[in-house]
Amino acid sequence: MDLWIEVVGWSGAVVLLMAYGLLSTGRIAAGLTYQLLNLAGAILLAVNAVFHRALPSAAVNVVWLVIGVAALRRLHTRRMAPPPPAAPDSFP
Repeated sequence: MDLWIEVVGWSGAVVLLMAYGLLSTGRIAAGLTYQLLNLAGAILLAVNAVFHRALPSAAVNVVWLVIGVAALRRLHTRRMAPPPPAAPDSFP
């Protein structure tokens, strides 16, 4: 079980760093892919932190997870919203 938890934790760290690296190099935008990677990394790191009773780290990752869920909800809401009405043509 300990080895599995370590693999989970290191995987979370890799996913978070990958998300940040991809965003920082312009390979992905701060959209759905970035948020999903952040969410996955936070979950994996939180599991590892709780197992090791590293409560400050677990708390940070739970907050990170909540922020990620909120961002995903906001992205979903924007996608589901009807487009704004077109501006009427103006004549000089």
